[in-house]
Amino acid sequence: MSSPTGPDNGLPVRMPRPRQPGRHRRPEPVVAPEGAPALVLAVPGTPSSATRSLAEETLSIARSELPGLDARVGFTEGDGEEFPTIRSALSQAVTDRATRRRYAREAAAMAEAEEAAAQEGETAVAAPAREEADDGLPAVVVPLLAGPDAAQLRRIRQEVLNSGSGAELTDVLGPHPLLAEAVHVRLSEAGLARADRARLFTVATAADGIILATVGGEEAVQAAGITGMLLAARLAVPVLATALDDEGAVQHTAEQLRNSGSQQLAIAPCLIGPEIAEGLLEAAAEEASCSTAEPLGAYPALGKLVASTYAAKAGIAQPQARQGAPVR
Repeated sequence: MSSPTGPDNGLPVRMPRPRQPGRHRRPEPVVAPEGAPALVLAVPGTPSSATRSLAEETLSIARSELPGLDARVGFTEGDGEEFPTIRSALSQAVTDRATRRRYAREAAAMAEAEEAAAQEGETAVAAPAREEADDGLPAVVVPLLAGPDAAQLRRIRQEVLNSGSGAELTDVLGPHPLLAEAVHVRLSEAGLARADRARLFTVATAADGIILATVGGEEAVQAAGITGMLLAARLAVPVLATALDDEGAVQHTAEQLRNSGSQQLAIAPCLIGPEIAEGLLEAAAEEASCSTAEPLGAYPALGKLVASTYAAKAGIAQPQARQGAPVR
């Protein structure tokens, strides 16, 4: 038993820590509101266990950013329960939403009946819950793409339309400063870039010219170029964006960098991974005679971008995804 001044047995009392006042206090965590649309992460490329694991890890991060989020995976080339298509994922999301609404109506009807019975001293008998039209947005589809890819987006959009779910499709995740951070991390992990410019930490194999590779045509290259400018500012070396799926483009970009004075080049994919055709990255690196970093994969910032992209489309107030700390 404790008194206001302390416990009777002399042990310390753990008191709740007061919220820190002022502008440095932590913001209250944002929670997905009741009835919020489901998030369907549209994964391009041929499904595999590795791709599914990447997508699930990305969604796990998104859920931590927005607790209560109903999130699931759909594949552009899906087949069966293990790799559901975008259309089947949307269909299941709509069915689950209708089930939750029915349970909520039944629970509300029973609560009203119990309250009325308590006032009259009778046994509670709930009236059948009335069916109400669901005019809310059922789902939001977020493409797992770092940049625009017309062919992939056309396929995803068609899947959304064919589902008849009324779901809405968001933009791709980039360009964004967090993508530049992610590319920097992958280069650092491969020993191709300094981890932290501020510490003047050098790497013997650090590249003095970066080929920022993307897929999806000229629009994708232009978007990657914006990320490339942010990356060049972080690394203090020239960065040129190019199309990985355009034959000879990587080699041509390598020649441009070498002609401008760069000698030790590296390919940095501004790509998540599933959208890259097998062997394409390795073939380009061999053709251009340079090293390569790994694709972005399930980098934590991607989960944050997925959550913020979803929240913007769903109309959920959420702090924008911010650029992370320097790479250590």
